[in-house]
Amino acid sequence: MDIFLELPLEWAILALFCGAMIRSNATYWLGRGAAAGARRTSLEKHLDGPVMKRAERLMDRFGPLAVTLCFLTIGLQTAVIASAGIARMHLVRFLPAVMAGSIIWAVVYATVGLAAVAAWLGLVLASPAAAVVIGILLAGALAFVLWRRKRRERAAGAEEARKAA
Repeated sequence: MDIFLELPLEWAILALFCGAMIRSNATYWLGRGAAAGARRTSLEKHLDGPVMKRAERLMDRFGPLAVTLCFLTIGLQTAVIASAGIARMHLVRFLPAVMAGSIIWAVVYATVGLAAVAAWLGLVLASPAAAVVIGILLAGALAFVLWRRKRRERAAGAEEARKAA
């Protein structure tokens, strides 16, 4: 991580872009390989069926936007990109989408992301106790947000059940 902090911004963006391109293309091709391997098993009838054909058409039509936008998420990138490979998204659509997403990710990470990491590392080195307290506060805030969301969902479900009854 320190190596990116020492690079000029343009070089950091380029290095992060290259890393994102390598990772995302490898994930895409692993997805395609898994689908090709599955075609040699009893799953072939499902992969060549109407549902999968529809998924392939949808991936070709809307998938490029999903691929580009998945770079702004945490935890969905691999799933979306692997799905593009499994659904055999055409490279003509996949490559521009993954390039745009990689550029966005590299710029965001090289500016905001690396600055946050540098600030966190600075805090940890300066005051490990403060870093632990802040980490606990952040975890508590996240738990609270998730708890409230779950509570709202339950309330909405109960309201719908009342209306349906």
